[in-house]
Order: sequence, then structure tokens, then C-alpha cells
Amino acid sequence: MLEFVDSAKEAVSRITDDSTVLIGGFGNAGQPMELIDALLDSGATNLTVVNNNAGQADAGLALLIKERRVAKIICSFPRQSDSWHFDEAYRNGEIELELVPQGNLAERMRAAGAGIGAFFGPTGYGTELAEGKEVREIDGKHYVLEHPIRGDFALIKAYQADQYGNLRYRKTARNFGPVMATAAEHTIVQVDEVVEGCLDPENVVTPGIYTDTIVTIPTASGEKQRAEDAAVAAGQPKPCAPSAGQQN
Repeated sequence: MLEFVDSAKEAVSRITDDSTVLIGGFGNAGQPMELIDALLDSGATNLTVVNNNAGQADAGLALLIKERRVAKIICSFPRQSDSWHFDEAYRNGEIELELVPQGNLAERMRAAGAGIGAFFGPTGYGTELAEGKEVREIDGKHYVLEHPIRGDFALIKAYQADQYGNLRYRKTARNFGPVMATAAEHTIVQVDEVVEGCLDPENVVTPGIYTDTIVTIPTASGEKQRAEDAAVAAGQPKPCAPSAGQQN
């Protein structure tokens, strides 16, 4: 049953030790920072986290890794100039890494949500990423068998929700949110606002059937989106979207 809660702390209260948690975000864009902070405060540990990255600087997922609360991370891009907490944990043998090409990462979660048992994809064939996996030749091309990634929980960020749990995202902050919502047993969403009535069906990206817990946490990016929506409603041209990292 869909529930609306009053705080990030309450939203993540069901997450326990040893859980697999899917966390949205492409870098910081769309990363549910407030939910991650609440998860850090909750004390849950020995987590398996699925994210595109392995944390940046000293915020969000990086802090979970810094405090050694993440036992394993499944991601496509673990290292960058400010991923020092992951680097340290990995070099010390304190975190396990499963490296997954980005397209496979998204498709493995989409497969989980679609009820697909496994699928063959070409990415990774002939590399170390395919070691130990079944390989098949189909129509003269080689494919690698990949299995779904399912989560006990998903933490995602959206711009709007309605009373039925339907979600609308802000531009590139959408990224992994939709597939993660379908791949988790329990999807927890932070939104900038909950609208009265229902969202325009043409604007719904994640149907409410996939959402379980929603908490309203206004952010600066939500203010920007409201200003853009107001401008469009007044007949002004819609601005072009900047790069992904600017859309949080």
C-alpha cells in the first residue's frame, strides 16, 4: 500500500542490515541525497548498493562508503577524481566491487522489473567481464548471458508525485529512477512536491503501482523546475536542458 510519510528518517526505517539497495543518480544528478543521509543515520550496515557510480566527494553515497556501511557495490563507473572514499575502501579490501557496463546495468534492472529470467547481450563479450558466464552465438554474433538485478529497496528522487504515487522527474535527473522503481520490492521516493488530484497521464514516467513510500523534501532544483513550468504556462519558450550534471 502506498504511504506518504513526514520525514526521510521514517521513509527509510524499513531498511535493515544486509539489504540490497538500488540508489538512483548519474553522479549527483538525481541522487536522493536526503534519503541517503537518513539511511546513514539509521545505522543499517553490510549493504549491497547498486548505483551508476561509487560516490563523489563527501556527500551522499560516498559517505555510506566512508563509514564502511557498504559491503558490496554494483556499478558501471567506480572511479573518478573525487571518489577517494571508494578508492581507499577498495584498496584496503573493505568493499567488494562488481563492475557492470552501463547499458547492462540498466537492462539488468529493467529485466528484473519486467519479470525476465535472463537475457543475452553483446556487451562484454571477449573481455574479463564475460568470464564464467554463458556465451552463445546468435545469427553470427556472440552474446553473453546476463541475469536481472533485483533490490530489496530502491531510493530514488523525482520532481513530482500525485496522490496515487505517479511520478514525474526533472530532466536528466530521471536517469536510473524508472528502472530501479520497477526492480525493487519496496520503492522509496523523495519528491519536491505532491500535487493535488493526479498528474497529467502524458507526464507520468513511473506509474504509482511501482511506488511504495513517498516523502516530500523541497530542493533548489525543484524551485528551478517550478519556475520553468510557470514560464511555459505563461507562453514563454521552454529553455534548453543543460548538461546532466546540472540537473539534480
